[in-house]
Amino acid sequence: MERKVNLGRRKIKMNMIPEADARQVAFSRRRSGLFKKASELCTLCDAEAALIVFSPSGKAFSFGHPFVNSVIKKFLTQYPIPNVGEQQSAQAQFESSVRNLNKQYNDLLDQLAAEKKRGDMLKQMLRNQKACWWEAPIDELSLNELLTFKVLLEEVQKNVAEQGVGHLINASQTFLLGRKSVESNEHSVKE
Repeated sequence: MERKVNLGRRKIKMNMIPEADARQVAFSRRRSGLFKKASELCTLCDAEAALIVFSPSGKAFSFGHPFVNSVIKKFLTQYPIPNVGEQQSAQAQFESSVRNLNKQYNDLLDQLAAEKKRGDMLKQMLRNQKACWWEAPIDELSLNELLTFKVLLEEVQKNVAEQGVGHLINASQTFLLGRKSVESNEHSVKE
């Protein structure tokens, strides 16, 4: 028995539907679903809601619980439409705040660019510190660097030899002192 393959419910990308007929069908289907959900919300939560939707062809559709007009009047009494002077004042305040926010944004972008530049400089300094000439491969060193390197190695060799001799002298003295104390202890025991 062969199973019928159906697509079922799929997630649809939210892009405008290019074909006008398909767009109208989707609008009708989704509009009724939207109104149904609004009705359920009003019923379950004892809420008042109003929806006004315009189709792609420009036709208006509305849903209201209890009525669209009563919900709109209630909304307008709580949030009255400002007059022209208030709108201009609000617009000026909005534009001023947008300008301030843009200035802050640009300042932060400048700070970010400066910090990135500082970070790049610090990284370069760190690379320069790690890449000292004596850490580079010998075949990459210049003649002056090789001569300096030779002199420094000779100094290190001299210092190591001096310290080694000093350690040998200290060790031999410690050994001799220890030997003398052992001999004196043996001598005192014999007596």
